[in-house]
Amino acid sequence: MEIEVYKADGSKTGRTVKLNENVFGIEPNDHVLYLDVKHYMANQRQGTSSTKEKWAVAHSTKKIKKQKGTGGARAGSIKSPVFKGGGSVFGPQPREYNTKLNKKVKLLARLSALSYKAKESNIIVVENLSIETPKTKLYKDFLNNFNIFDKKSLIVLGELNKNVYLSSRNLSKSKVVTSSNLNTYDVLNCQTLVLEEKALDYFNSNLLGNR
Repeated sequence: MEIEVYKADGSKTGRTVKLNENVFGIEPNDHVLYLDVKHYMANQRQGTSSTKEKWAVAHSTKKIKKQKGTGGARAGSIKSPVFKGGGSVFGPQPREYNTKLNKKVKLLARLSALSYKAKESNIIVVENLSIETPKTKLYKDFLNNFNIFDKKSLIVLGELNKNVYLSSRNLSKSKVVTSSNLNTYDVLNCQTLVLEEKALDYFNSNLLGNR
């Protein structure tokens, strides 16, 4: 599959680049996509939600009324969940939500996500993306050159470019990552995938090398 290469200003370079069929042309596996996205989302959870159970509530331990003769049910502690201010019953406690996923499953999921974008023709290849000074306006102009400012976009750089990253931070619909930090969730979550030409070399060498 061949795709045109563009300059950062939106003009064509007159060149085309061939997308590797083993990366962008496989038959997507929906089940591994589900597993990897579930794995990613679970690992984003902090797991810090907490409630106080009966033993943790700061109240007097004195028996609040006598055992018999009141006409009501027995009550031994104000910390009981049946009273206002008492402990919670089976409330959430701090826990780890992190899960593990086989490396080959994660790789197949990433290749499946890239193949979906290629099939939908939602990939743009840019010759080189560089910004001299970190300014949001310059990055916004870049997105407008390809009419994707109002769309969810994922920009994949061949290597870290601090100015591009800093320029994109104020825009909620656009995200910048390096090719080595690409994940399945981000690929599926974007409407347009913009690849710097250097990133394709990483996909061909590293992704296929790990299969």
